[in-house]
Amino acid sequence: MFLQALHLFHFRNYEDQYLRFCAPKTIVVGENAQGKSNLLEAVELLSTLRSHRVSHDRDLVKTGCEMGQVQAQLERSGATIDLGLTFRVTGRRSAVVNHETLRRQFDFLGNLNTVQFSSLDLDLIRGGPAHRRQWLDNLLVQLEPYSAHLLTQYQTILRQRNSLLKKLRQSGDRLRSPEQNTELAIWDAQLAAAGTRVMRRRARALARLFPLAQGWHRLISGERETLGVRYLPQVGTHSPDRWDDATYLHDRFLDAIQERSVAEQHQGTSLVGPHRDEVEFTINATPARQHGSQGQQRTTVLALKLAELQLIDEVIQDPPLLLLDDVLAELDLYRQCQLLEAIHDRFQTLITTTHLQIFDPQWLRSSQILTIHNGSVQESST
Repeated sequence: MFLQALHLFHFRNYEDQYLRFCAPKTIVVGENAQGKSNLLEAVELLSTLRSHRVSHDRDLVKTGCEMGQVQAQLERSGATIDLGLTFRVTGRRSAVVNHETLRRQFDFLGNLNTVQFSSLDLDLIRGGPAHRRQWLDNLLVQLEPYSAHLLTQYQTILRQRNSLLKKLRQSGDRLRSPEQNTELAIWDAQLAAAGTRVMRRRARALARLFPLAQGWHRLISGERETLGVRYLPQVGTHSPDRWDDATYLHDRFLDAIQERSVAEQHQGTSLVGPHRDEVEFTINATPARQHGSQGQQRTTVLALKLAELQLIDEVIQDPPLLLLDDVLAELDLYRQCQLLEAIHDRFQTLITTTHLQIFDPQWLRSSQILTIHNGSVQESST
């Protein structure tokens, strides 16, 4: 696939900007706070419908405007696809594919596949579990767009169940009514059913990614280190051979809910489920989060990102777009070279940077160079 054009209208700090991409690699150079990350964020939204930076659409609209738009033209499998998203400060969003407004936004997913690597991703190892769950879910949606519906469904059920648990906590020590017991049992069953589907897909995606990541990690570390990756759910099984048994997982989920029922009512929130699961990374069987050096942690993240590229390419049979947001400055020269050599011309790549000195002259000659200042982009030469 190849992103041919991008149009930003009242998006973030952009007034009305049209960009045409004419090379496998595009380098966007400019000082901080000029709009480099906003540009990549627009592409991310076209791919995943989500921003890793904000959770409200009103934050995507240029200050003083009521709505903003992101449009793109994409070449895929010999066909041209037109994509469009409209964001409103009221929160009502619309999605368009080939000039047809979609009734369900989930149908928008799967048109543009991307892998994003930013300095924030370096927290993938040393950050909290929520960061790793979000990373895994983003990968899952790239591989199986329908998973976005399942994840949303699970979050909806979780919110409803938490609302009921909060009411039960507020009722104090009063005996629960039969109606409340029945209602909680219904939400238990729905949470277990939806949660089991999410966990199985997460485990499957991680199992496919792991050997690729391990291979990249071995290469980058010079064969000196071995990467380990484990999905650690809360339902009482870490054994990979049980992930195909949906009934077993569902039953363990319900067992775990019963075991934590008193604590859940006391705290007024759900304590069991995919929203509390963990992904563990080890280096030579030692937890990378607690004991890995900064260099080891960065090697691990780089290996994971390269594995994402490779896996998505293999699954969808089309190279995804790579978004590199100010990340090269965070990597040492050796890791930079490993990343740039892996990209080559196989993946269309959009790179943001504050200066061009870190790039090899040959890379610069084969790249489109865009200069950005205060939301205005100009093409420049080296």
